[in-house]
Amino acid sequence: MTFDIVYRYLMFLGYKVRYVRNITDVGHLTGDSDDGEDKIAKKAKLENLEPMEVVQKYTHSFHEVCRLFNLLPPSIEPTATGHIVEQIEMVKKILDNGLAYEVDGTVWFDVEKFAKDYPYTELSGRKLDELLEGTRENLEGQDEKRGRLDFALWKKAKPEHIMRWPSPWGRGRPGWHIECSAMSGALLGETFDIHAGGLDLIFPHHENEIAQSRSAFGHAIMAKYWMHNGFLNISGEKMSKSLGNFFTVHELLDQFPGEVIRLLLLSAHYRQPLDFTHEGLQRAKSTLDGWYGALRGKAVERR
Repeated sequence: MTFDIVYRYLMFLGYKVRYVRNITDVGHLTGDSDDGEDKIAKKAKLENLEPMEVVQKYTHSFHEVCRLFNLLPPSIEPTATGHIVEQIEMVKKILDNGLAYEVDGTVWFDVEKFAKDYPYTELSGRKLDELLEGTRENLEGQDEKRGRLDFALWKKAKPEHIMRWPSPWGRGRPGWHIECSAMSGALLGETFDIHAGGLDLIFPHHENEIAQSRSAFGHAIMAKYWMHNGFLNISGEKMSKSLGNFFTVHELLDQFPGEVIRLLLLSAHYRQPLDFTHEGLQRAKSTLDGWYGALRGKAVERR
């Protein structure tokens, strides 16, 4: 909703906007040491479905929620699986530029080598030395990595893995970060104007996107501006599945129209956390009722 407002505002000002919002239909792993299948494939096995059936189910659900909240559709909605070729080509470029290495079918990004010439962690403001000190050596399943901060650009697949594609390094699947770098590069250009996302994505995801894009394309920046929206809180704590302190969209829509929820979510500055409460929803509803009442009054006056 935050970036829907940005999209609308830029068009209102007269800009021609290409708004790209991707669907991550290759579920990323929780960590490079995870040898298991990704989340989408696990869900598919559990429900005896094809992975793309799982993807399609939740994509349809997401689009329905967007409609109920009156979000404008993006100009382009790419999928990670639709850009596997671009991801492989980007990994090859990074390898050719000497900033990645391959070990037994997995391609790793060399963070420390990159950081010798480029300011890794510039976006997040973290210190590389502190990150290195705080990272455990010889993490289980990661002995093949040269550096403790190195991350997978392409991950070797096991024979039992459902989601895997042929590559110059054997059958495997892309790393989470490379998906976004490749899609933005293909659809917005090697550098573009605005990159948006949640605060929780600044490190390592967005930091690694920048590192990949700079390594592949050689530009000083990936995006001119970065926008990060704040978290939803419940009683001062971040709303999350792990804490169990969350509402589903459909539970809320049983009680309030989508525009009421939208108004509440847009009532705080986009970078700030928002305490999401039932009382806040009631206040948003009262405000919206007042606005509609004023509009109806003006319509009567005009008649």
